[in-house]
Amino acid sequence: MPKLNKVVLAYSGGLDTSVILRWLQETYDCEVVTYTADLGQGEELEPAREKAASMGVQEIFIDDVREEFVADFVFPMFRCNTLYEGEYLLGTSIARPLIAKRLVEVAAETRAEAIAHGATGKGNDQVRFELGAYALDPSIQVIAPWREWDLHSREALMAFCEKYQIKVDQKRSGNQSPYSMDANLLHISYEGGILEDPSLEPEEAMWLWSVSPEAAPDEALYLELSYEAGDPVAINGRRLSPATLLAELNQIAGSHGIGRVDIVENRYVGMKARGCYETPGGTVLLKAHRAIESITLDRELGHLKDELMPRYASLIYNGYWWSPERLALQALIDQSQQHVNGTVRLKLYKGQVSVVGRSSDHDSLYDGNIVTFEDDAGAYDQSDAEGFIKLNALRLKMASRRTSKTRS
Repeated sequence: MPKLNKVVLAYSGGLDTSVILRWLQETYDCEVVTYTADLGQGEELEPAREKAASMGVQEIFIDDVREEFVADFVFPMFRCNTLYEGEYLLGTSIARPLIAKRLVEVAAETRAEAIAHGATGKGNDQVRFELGAYALDPSIQVIAPWREWDLHSREALMAFCEKYQIKVDQKRSGNQSPYSMDANLLHISYEGGILEDPSLEPEEAMWLWSVSPEAAPDEALYLELSYEAGDPVAINGRRLSPATLLAELNQIAGSHGIGRVDIVENRYVGMKARGCYETPGGTVLLKAHRAIESITLDRELGHLKDELMPRYASLIYNGYWWSPERLALQALIDQSQQHVNGTVRLKLYKGQVSVVGRSSDHDSLYDGNIVTFEDDAGAYDQSDAEGFIKLNALRLKMASRRTSKTRS
C-alpha cells in the first residue's frame, strides 16, 4: 500500500462517502480533503461541510458549478443530439468529467497525491472518474474503496459507522429510499430496489420531477425556444443563463409529464442494468434542437452528425470525455453549429413534446419558392430531375443486366 500524505475525496456527506472518509483516514493514515460539487441536485450542501469538519477534515471544498456544468458539458453534448442506445440522455455520464476535472484541480491546489471516489466496482462511474482523472493528470493516484475494502453490505457500513461513531442522518437510515438515486440539473436517475426486476413497473411514487402523463394538465402549453450557434438562449423571448434555462425547462416540462424513460442499458463493464430516468428539460431540448437544425443545417452535414452521434454518445457513456477522439468530434460538431440560429415553437401535452413551428431569419436553408406545390415562377425546373434520376439509376441498371446474364 503506497504511503500517501493527502487524498481528495469526492464527498456528499451521505453514508457511503462518510464511511470512505474515515476508512481513508484509518487505512492510509493520511489527511483527507473533501470536494463537493453543486450540480443542481437540489440538496442543501452545507451539512456536508459541517459533517466533514466534525470528522476532522481541515480543507473542505464546496463548489457551485451549475453554470459550468450546463454551458461546458450539457450544451456541447446536446449540439450532437446525443442519445445512448436510442433513449438515454446521459444525465449521470455527462456530470462525471466535470467532477473528475475539479478533483484533479483541487488535488493540485492542496498538493494531494491522490483522489478517491465512492463508485462501486460494478458500475460505469468508476471508469468515468478514473479515465477523466488520468487524462487530466497522468501522475495522479486513484483510490476506489469499493474495490479494496470488505464492507460489501449496508449492514457492514452501518456497523463501521457505529464502531467509529460516525453520525448517520435519520433520513438516510430510518427512511432510506429503496432506490439508488443520482440528480443534477439535467436529470435524476433511479436504480436498485424493485427496479432490479426488469419485468416490474416502477411505482408512481418513485418519480420526483414529473407528474404522470395521466395527471398532467388537460390543456396543452405552447412555448418558444431561441437558439444561437446551436445553444438555447431564451424561453419565450426571455434570455436566461444556461443553468437557469435548463432549471426552468425542467419545471415546465415536468409539470406536463415529460421526460420519463425506463430502460435496460448495457454498462461499459459488461453487464446489463435497468435504470429509470427523468430528464424533462433535456427531452424538450433534444426535440427543439433537431427542429432548428432541420431548417439551418446542410443535408449531408446533418446526416454525418447523425452517423457520428452513436459513437460520440458511447464515448461520453464510457468515460472518454477528455479523450482526443471526443475532442476532435466536438470540434466538428461545434463547427457545424455556426448557422444553427432561430426559434422553435413547441407544444407540451401529457408527456409529449411536439414541434409546431420553426424559423430562422438569416440562416434558414428552407426556400418556400422552390418547394411550393403552386407556380414557382421558374425557381425549379422539374425537367432537370429526369437526368438526375437517369445518372443515379445507371449503376442499378448495370447490376441488373449482370444478374440477368448470370441467370441465363
